[in-house]
Amino acid sequence: MRVVATAGHVDHGKSSLVQALTGTNPDRWDEEQRRGLTIDLGFAHATLPSGEGVSFIDVPGHVRFLRNMLAGVGGVDACIFVVAATEGWKPQSEEHLRILQLVGLRHGIVALTKVDAVDDDWRELQEMEVRDRLVGTFLEDAAIVGVSAVSGAGMDALRAALAMLVESTPSSLDRSRPRLWVDRVFAAKGSGTVVTGTLTGGAVHTDDQLHAGGRPVRVRSIQSHGERHDTIGPGNRVALNLVGVDHTDLQRGDAVVLPAQWRPTHRFDATLNVLPSLTHDVSRRGAFFAYIGAGEFPVRLRVLGSEKIPPGGHGLVRLHLATDLPLVAGDRFVLRESGRDETVGGGEVLDVAPVLPASKARPDRDIDRVIAEHGWIHVDELEALTGEQRSTTLGTWVVAPAALEAVRNDVKARVLAAGELGLDVASLDDRGRAALGTLDDVTVDAGRARQAEARDPLADHPFVAALLAGGAAPPEPGSIDKMQLRELVRRKLVVEREGLYFHPDAIELAARTAATLLHDHPGGFTVSQFREALSITRKHAVPLAAELDSRGITRRRDDVRIGGPRLPDV
Repeated sequence: MRVVATAGHVDHGKSSLVQALTGTNPDRWDEEQRRGLTIDLGFAHATLPSGEGVSFIDVPGHVRFLRNMLAGVGGVDACIFVVAATEGWKPQSEEHLRILQLVGLRHGIVALTKVDAVDDDWRELQEMEVRDRLVGTFLEDAAIVGVSAVSGAGMDALRAALAMLVESTPSSLDRSRPRLWVDRVFAAKGSGTVVTGTLTGGAVHTDDQLHAGGRPVRVRSIQSHGERHDTIGPGNRVALNLVGVDHTDLQRGDAVVLPAQWRPTHRFDATLNVLPSLTHDVSRRGAFFAYIGAGEFPVRLRVLGSEKIPPGGHGLVRLHLATDLPLVAGDRFVLRESGRDETVGGGEVLDVAPVLPASKARPDRDIDRVIAEHGWIHVDELEALTGEQRSTTLGTWVVAPAALEAVRNDVKARVLAAGELGLDVASLDDRGRAALGTLDDVTVDAGRARQAEARDPLADHPFVAALLAGGAAPPEPGSIDKMQLRELVRRKLVVEREGLYFHPDAIELAARTAATLLHDHPGGFTVSQFREALSITRKHAVPLAAELDSRGITRRRDDVRIGGPRLPDV
């Protein structure tokens, strides 16, 4: 399927041509049909002899409805550019051509309409003028077909040219990132909210959970040209019946997307190509509107790297939106200035999440630049911002080399400063812990990171040996370093209870002693009995008994201890 827009000056026969090709009058409103003037977008469909389907978007030609024209050409694949042989090239012919150029269109044909109303010499003159006007544009080498929607003259030639256009126009790419810019929204009787638009980027399925205009919705059903679908791919005109949103909450210019894949933005950096026909420079001064997708959005403009861009010039700009939009690098836009009511130019989105201030930003489409400016960026976030996939550098991140080296150096310095005891790995953030694994000269043991050549001061620590020798009546810590003592407890090499320190073997000895006492005294044993059985003083017996209680080995009942769920067998 290809989506083809008509374009051209008012009353040059665009709607009549679409009706002749499809059998459908694209003028949907009574007022349009009464006045013979296209006001809003019209839609029709035809199947070519080859079996290939073509969707037509008929856009208004009158300057007063230019915003509607702009809404219709944002997602099309090609165009039929219409010029009437009776009138020739007109102002809106020029503006429509420039707009099609600005939105990035690269494929089209030219229909020289109403040829039945002129003689051959006049027709030839008009065709020559049209060809001259197309020099330097994407239509420079396009076929020009003389046609009359009234008499049918040239219609077979137009269909043949259209078939060749469809064959040579690339189909919409499936990047598994669907997006539909809404160009119509209405309430269908018995169904609820329906939105229509040209689907790009990926497929949509019935029951998909999407966002429409930032609101969560579910796709109840899908139609394309009156036919129902469970799944529909990109490049099709689509009507989505949505659940979860009222039609009054949506409008033309909203987007339907999978929310996890997009990062709606209210600021983006872009190129700006200024039309040579402009009579003044473009600067931040002015009331600008950006036409993106099917919508019109007020924007504030900042020229990057200079103060202004002259007519016919090219530059970089930062645009600030009043609302968040799901954009991606490569999107196209048209810029108009409302005060002068003129098309200024257009360009390509380069960066939807600029990091640098405008005074320093120099955006381009290079993903390495995006990575360098973010430093560390999650691989899914990078794809959402750029539309491109990259392999991870470390963990789930894509990391700029300079940013990785900076974190590595920071971790090295912290490990060095921690000394022989080492750095508590838990004190590092996610990036630090990820970078830690890349350091060959650092080892991690028991949750501490230290230089590889550094000796673990806790290995065979003399205090641990002293506690083991002391049994249930261990010595005081004495002059041991407090940090080392805390680390010994954290590693469970030493057990602390009520300010006293025991070897783990002492706890096991106490547990076996308690089991023996309870075997001999089923009703329970006292602290005195426990103390006498271990041959220790009350100073050590009380904290040992408390430790057994905390582990579920014993339970205290009044003045005696009874067996707990973890009491060992005798």
